[in-house]
Amino acid sequence: MENSLISPSFLFRFSFPCKHVEKAWPVGESLTEEHRLAELGGLDGGPSYADVRAGWNEHGLTFYVKVDGKRQPPWCRDNRLDDSDGLHVWIDTRDTHNIHRAGRFCHHFVFLPTGGGSRLDQPVADQMLINRARENANPVRPNMLKVRAVKRADGYVLDAFVPAAALTGFDPREYPRLGFMYAVLDRERGEQTLAYGQAFPYQEDPSVWCTLELSR
Repeated sequence: MENSLISPSFLFRFSFPCKHVEKAWPVGESLTEEHRLAELGGLDGGPSYADVRAGWNEHGLTFYVKVDGKRQPPWCRDNRLDDSDGLHVWIDTRDTHNIHRAGRFCHHFVFLPTGGGSRLDQPVADQMLINRARENANPVRPNMLKVRAVKRADGYVLDAFVPAAALTGFDPREYPRLGFMYAVLDRERGEQTLAYGQAFPYQEDPSVWCTLELSR
């Protein structure tokens, strides 16, 4: 496998169930083990250290991340979102896999456990532009995205919410399949992804994103 010219994960198109939740925010105990997303980045030799869960209802998408096994505090800055420790999610509300440049239905959101406020100790939620996009998604209004974080001795727990109003084209009844990718970035523990690794341009190419199937 070490000498393979093609990543093992590239041979498959991955689809994951995303279970319904009655209450999307605050997350609380609504995201159970059945909402946990499988982590297949290890197929490409990537690290596996974060418990990532996702749920949905008509009000939007909600996420839970638990990172443990850390010896250092997370490094986060609200003016350096792209290289801060935290959760990045990419969402295509049309689940289009035959385009290589993002369109207006493609989104990139980032959630940090710290890095905001005057003391850099507040969680951060923001939207980022996707490199090389043909067209950008509608910008979100201030405070539209929700985030909450709890510091732990060996990591953190982070809850995040993306409301339907922040997702251009979000319509679970007509489009119950979403293009989706996540990456948990951590300077100490590495880059954990849903599938595929750094060899693939998942940060900007929707054709390599996976699929979330919104189900009951």
